[in-house]
Amino acid sequence: MKAAPDTVKQDLERYVGFGIKASGGAGDNACGAWLEAELSHQGFKIHHQRFSVPYFTTSRAELILNSHAAPLIPQGIVVQTGASGVAGRMIRIDPTLPVDESLSGTIALIDLPYSRWVSALQQPIHDSVRAAIARGARAAVIITNGPTQKAVALNTDGTKPMFDVPVGVLAPDQALPFLEGAMHGASASLFLTGEGGRRDAFNFVGHLDRGQSQWIIVSTPRSGWFTCAAERGPGVAIWLALARWAPTAFHGYNLAFICNSAHEYEYLGADQAIRDIAPKPEATAVWLALGASIAARDWQSLIPPLLPLPSADPQRYLVVSPNVKKLAMRAFAGQPGIESPYTTERFTAGELTPIHKAGYKPVAGFFGAHRFLHTQEDDERCIVVEPTHQAIKGCQRFLQSVIART
Repeated sequence: MKAAPDTVKQDLERYVGFGIKASGGAGDNACGAWLEAELSHQGFKIHHQRFSVPYFTTSRAELILNSHAAPLIPQGIVVQTGASGVAGRMIRIDPTLPVDESLSGTIALIDLPYSRWVSALQQPIHDSVRAAIARGARAAVIITNGPTQKAVALNTDGTKPMFDVPVGVLAPDQALPFLEGAMHGASASLFLTGEGGRRDAFNFVGHLDRGQSQWIIVSTPRSGWFTCAAERGPGVAIWLALARWAPTAFHGYNLAFICNSAHEYEYLGADQAIRDIAPKPEATAVWLALGASIAARDWQSLIPPLLPLPSADPQRYLVVSPNVKKLAMRAFAGQPGIESPYTTERFTAGELTPIHKAGYKPVAGFFGAHRFLHTQEDDERCIVVEPTHQAIKGCQRFLQSVIART
C-alpha cells in the first residue's frame, strides 16, 4: 500500500518555497494567499485587514576598508548614505563599557557580546548605537556575534527610523579586518543605498462562526526578513494542521485563525490584528499564539562546522496563563524546551506580549531563537519534520484540556 503523504512536510516545504517573506513583498503576499485558500477549503470565512509597512530594496550595502569589502544588512527603517557613502575613522565600541570620548566623524563598530540576537530594541544594541550617535558618530555598524557567525537582521520599529544616521549589520565572520583596522585608527567607507518607502501588507482572519458565545483563537505570523524557514515555517505548519483539525474537535465553539504580516516591525501586524479583527477578550475561551522557532533543527557546535541533528533546538519557550500551566506541562511532556512552560506572571515575549496586555486569558504562546534565526541561512536545512508533528500533537492536547475545563 502506498504511504499517505506527509501533509506537514509538504506544508513546510511549501512555506519555504515562497522565498523572502519581507512584509508586503511578493513572498509574503503569495504565502498569505496560499494560507487563505487552505482555510477557505476548510469552510472558514476570510476577512482581510490592510495596513502600511516599511520596505527597502537594496542597491548597495557594504563596508569597505582598503581591499576589504564586506556586505551589510541595512538596519531598518533605513537611513541611506547617498551614492558617495559615508567615510570616517573606525572605532570599536564595547557595549559593556560607557562611551566617554568624542566620536566626531567616525564610523562606530558596535562589537556585541555573544548572544542569539533578535531586535535592535535590545538594550545593548539600542543604547550603544544611541550613545555613539550622541558622541558624534556619522554611522554605525553592528557586529552580531552569535552561534553561526552570520549577520543577524534585527527587528525594528515599524513607524519611524530608530536611528538618525546610517546603520548596518556586519557578519562576525567578515568583521576581523575592520576590527583590526579600528585598532590602528584606519578609515573606512560605508554605503547603504536603495529604494525605500512604505507599501501595503495584510493580515487576515478565518472565522468559523457557529453562533456560540466563545471563540478559540489560534494565530501565527508569516513574515520575516528572509526565507524564515525554521523561524516561521513550523508555526505556519502547526497553524494549518490545527485549522484542519479544530472544526470537528470543538463543535461548541467559534473558531478564529489569525495570520499576520509585519512581525519583523516589532509585532506591528499583531497589534493591528488585536485592535481590529480578533474576537474580544471577554468572548475568547483561549488564545494560542504560534511564534518563532517552535520546531527548528538543532545543531552540534563543539567542533566546527555545525553538524545537523534530527531533534529540535531546545532554545524555544512556552509561556502560558498561570491557571493552565499544569495542563501545558502534561500536553508538551518530553518536548525539550517547551516541556517546562513559564507563566505570564514571570514574563512574556514575542506576539504573546500584546495579546496578554490586551486582556486575553487563558493564553499560551511559543517563541524562540534557533541558531540561524534572522539570518539569510535560515533555509530548508533548518527544517525538521518530526518535532513539528510532536508540537502539533502537544497543541491539540493542550487545547482539548483547556476547553474541557471550561
